[in-house]
Amino acid sequence: MRYRPLGGTGIHVSPYCLGTMMFGAVGNPDHDDSARIIHAALDRGINVVDTADMYSAGESEEIVGKALQGRRDDVVLATKVHFPVGDGPMGDGPNRGGNSRRWIITAVEDSLRRLQTDWIDLYQVHRPDPTTDIEETLSALSDLVRQGKIRAFGCSTFPAEEIVESHHVAERRGLLRFRTEQPPYSLLARGIETSVLPTCRRYGMGVLTWSPLASGFLSGAQRKGRPADLTTGRARLTPARFDPELPVNAAKLELVERLVEAADDAGCTLPQLAVAFTLTHPAVTSTIIGPRTMAQLESLLDGAEVALDDATLDRIDAIVPPGSNAYHPDGAWTPASLSDPARRRRPAADRSAA
Repeated sequence: MRYRPLGGTGIHVSPYCLGTMMFGAVGNPDHDDSARIIHAALDRGINVVDTADMYSAGESEEIVGKALQGRRDDVVLATKVHFPVGDGPMGDGPNRGGNSRRWIITAVEDSLRRLQTDWIDLYQVHRPDPTTDIEETLSALSDLVRQGKIRAFGCSTFPAEEIVESHHVAERRGLLRFRTEQPPYSLLARGIETSVLPTCRRYGMGVLTWSPLASGFLSGAQRKGRPADLTTGRARLTPARFDPELPVNAAKLELVERLVEAADDAGCTLPQLAVAFTLTHPAVTSTIIGPRTMAQLESLLDGAEVALDDATLDRIDAIVPPGSNAYHPDGAWTPASLSDPARRRRPAADRSAA
């Protein structure tokens, strides 16, 4: 593989990043099998592994930590903080989540322990937190870099305006800045092409995109006219996302049929087309593949040499226009002002004009 610079960090990463969300209770509960998949990816040239503290409530980090023993120095290790790690919606309490200094300092120590390492190469803020000043977050992360516990930090699924604000705050307050962004990007979700990717290029940020297979819709397993298996893989976690009776899913399946034809004509599988597509954008550094099985990993890596010509890319643009989303990926970029009624309505007692 040809390794690429990760923004201005001086770190070089493979164009494929191994995502480990499916390792643990929510995907592959076999720790030994998951470790074999990690080792196979490293043997094939992947040098960056991405996880998060909330994946299977920390189990994914534990699997990664065990698998990297003896190989840690050669791996760019990335994890994330923000979501509660416990079983309840607020974890084990109202302050065990978010982007506060209080939670970040606690969470990084927990991640270091589970990962069995002294440092994290890339520590990412999993989502924005409207309740925490961005200066608070950047200050805590800057301190962790100076302490040697993390080498660099980035953000994930931040809207362009919040990325810009974070850079302005960092410059104004003399803090370190986000070096990377991790947004959703696929043939069916191209919304980041409008402003997120241009913003990342403007600030020299590395970009590691997630869900190139659109949560499985581009895996080839979900096809129009076929009965949907909602009992395994990601469909088991969120069955409504794959129910073909829902209009948004039916529309995606129509697009999938046209994309399958494009893949056939390009001489590759649909998943290989999907992953190769994400890597054609000049702002994208690496795309995260999240296999649950060895067969899934090998199928994707076998397409690592797929290069899409302009005719194929033009055909894709005609199926899913640039900058458009065929669905809303995981509720990404829904502002709190729109998703939380309390942020757009005065309290009932204050609504009277009198």
